[in-house]
Amino acid sequence: MTETMPDLSEATPGSKSEQAYQAVKARIVEGTYTPGYRLVLGAIAKDLGFSVVPVREAIRRLEAEGLVTFERNVGATVAGIDPTEYLYTMQTLSIVEGAATALSAPLIDSQSIARARAVNQEMRECLEHFDPVRFTQLNQDFHSVLFEHCPNPHILDLVHRGWNRLAALRSSTFRFVPGRARDSVEEHENLLHLIETGADADDIEKAARRHRTATLDAYLAQTN
Repeated sequence: MTETMPDLSEATPGSKSEQAYQAVKARIVEGTYTPGYRLVLGAIAKDLGFSVVPVREAIRRLEAEGLVTFERNVGATVAGIDPTEYLYTMQTLSIVEGAATALSAPLIDSQSIARARAVNQEMRECLEHFDPVRFTQLNQDFHSVLFEHCPNPHILDLVHRGWNRLAALRSSTFRFVPGRARDSVEEHENLLHLIETGADADDIEKAARRHRTATLDAYLAQTN
């Protein structure tokens, strides 16, 4: 945009601008608004019951986050997923998440194991009527149990940054490779078994890394 945009990085909680931002972002993440979809401010405002002003502010905020692009004579559209950025994000996440999981393993108690296994069971049940967005959220919940005990805050910060970057890319990878979901559930169980049995840290890290890169490999094979 040629005009100067205000700082909208932190809209007032509960404001119409914040509500519009959350609503439009959710539709982008869930795939209701697909890459290339034209975001007509008036139509969105009418749908949300707001004036155009808070919707325009929300769209500008989403543009700053890379979820929306603006073209002259076209207007605002949903940005596409950059495959190169996705590749780099997944490669980095496989390394830092593998390390975080290995460092967490000795600190994960039986209650955390049970919680992770319950989440994995939900993922297994989700396979019957597959919802890629729900499955992706459960997947994050599962891995959070495994890496949140990481005693190295710097590595943990990098893991969170990786997950946030995936969210910004709207990456529900399982939407594109739903067949990968079933294998993912089984690999989760293998990770839990390694942690429960006190496996060597290197084995846990390698298993966690392979688990992440297998999803990336499936996605790349599908898109290629």
